[in-house]
Amino acid sequence: MTLLRLFPQGPTDCETVLRTLAAHAIPGAEETDVPGRVHTRLLHHAGAPVRVTVTFAEDQITVDLPDEIPDPAGLAAPIRRWLDLDSDTARIADALATDPLIRPLVEHRPGIRLIGYPDEFEAVIATVVGQQVSLAAARTFMGRLVTAYGTPAAGLRTLPAPRELAAIPDTELHTVVGLTRTRTRTLRTVAQRWADGFTFAHLTTDEARRALLELPGIGPWTADYLTMRALQHPDTFAPGDLVARRALGSATEDQARSIAEQWAPWRSYALMHLWADAAYTPPGRGGTRA
Repeated sequence: MTLLRLFPQGPTDCETVLRTLAAHAIPGAEETDVPGRVHTRLLHHAGAPVRVTVTFAEDQITVDLPDEIPDPAGLAAPIRRWLDLDSDTARIADALATDPLIRPLVEHRPGIRLIGYPDEFEAVIATVVGQQVSLAAARTFMGRLVTAYGTPAAGLRTLPAPRELAAIPDTELHTVVGLTRTRTRTLRTVAQRWADGFTFAHLTTDEARRALLELPGIGPWTADYLTMRALQHPDTFAPGDLVARRALGSATEDQARSIAEQWAPWRSYALMHLWADAAYTPPGRGGTRA
């Protein structure tokens, strides 16, 4: 195996990173060992899927790669981007901690990172599949999709490519994956858009968000979530997010939006803190209320 060592800017809250990855891991396509601090998945590199095993520590990330792949160092940049390793978490924590409302969360998890997706199409279809269902249900649906239509590689499976997914009839996709018919149509519409060559590359954040909202079945929450997770924009907040609003004392959307203004220009990281406290706290360990 070839070993890469990646050094992040600032501290990393490894437990929250691993629990974030585990909460969204696609069965059959990803494996997460939270106690062992290890996550394994396929990344596309040099025209082929490569099995990548990432091990987390506070001061460095080690990446195990197959020896036979060309240019293994070429995977360093996409992995750094996926795991948000170039963001200065100490600086972000200091800025957010000036607000007494969120300071306890920042003090509890000062090394939170804005974990993204290695592939924008994966981010979009995973988000569409996960609309209005629990994380567990979303993982189940994505696991069915990968099992039925993914390609085996190195003991895991890839997701279907946009053109492959767009070619599956709605009735078949609805039956196999178990999504509602409306969600199935949205999934195939998104797949067709990417199959036609659409990409976020070279779009501004606002342009990407507007393009998402033009797609049927994509609403403000989905657009905000993808702006944050797929584009990894550091200053996005999703005022319609129910978890965040509950964490803010059952705030309305307008109230949540107003509260979040004081977290600029790091609203995405503040939202990650709210999610981590509500959804990624280890079993048996109480969260720290905002």
